Amino acid sequence: MGCSYCSTPLIEGKITRKRDTNQIIEAMTAYVSAGFDHFFFVDNTFNLPSRYSKDLCDKIIQSKLDIAWRGILYPGKVDKELIEKMADSGCVEVSLGLESGSNIILKKMNKQYRTKDIRHVSALLKECGIRRMGFLLFGGPGETRETVQESLEFVDSLALEMVKVTVGLRIYPGTELAAHARQNGNIPSDDSLLFPKFYIENGMEEWIRKTVEAWMKDRPNWIL
Repeated sequence: MGCSYCSTPLIEGKITRKRDTNQIIEAMTAYVSAGFDHFFFVDNTFNLPSRYSKDLCDKIIQSKLDIAWRGILYPGKVDKELIEKMADSGCVEVSLGLESGSNIILKKMNKQYRTKDIRHVSALLKECGIRRMGFLLFGGPGETRETVQESLEFVDSLALEMVKVTVGLRIYPGTELAAHARQNGNIPSDDSLLFPKFYIENGMEEWIRKTVEAWMKDRPNWIL
């Protein structure tokens, strides 16, 4: 999807590879026969492309496999039909890579969705009884105390079952974030980035950590 900090398109490419859904069902059936009944689809964007995802859910339903499964949803391009099919096929929990509750930061991250889309998919998941785990990334380019507070309040309003907060964005070679970090002097121009480096805007790390830790005291379902 071209997110500013993400290395996935550089490593895996930008073309979606779709395995035949009948082959997936054959593999799942074999695992169920061996005694497995919980599955995790690790595709970063289970819902893309939507038609393919719906077809897979239909095949799982038709197979009558008695399973539970989890997946990762991109918060954009989600409709009620897909979520209902996911629930009917055994989906019990979804990881939502929402990353921020500020439209300013979402735009800077080059996300193709906004907070209204996050709220929409969150409501659909709750309506269909699918648990939601949300992810927040703090400290990226353009982050301010105001956008951090905005994100905390927005995600809190969603009443997610779990929230995972990460402070600092890993800088990967070849990404827009790496170019920004070099231009701003956050990393040397010759740094290969083979050893982990993280971007945190304007020395905000201490303030963000203290703010999030204070926020989490009354929210046991939030983890840092």
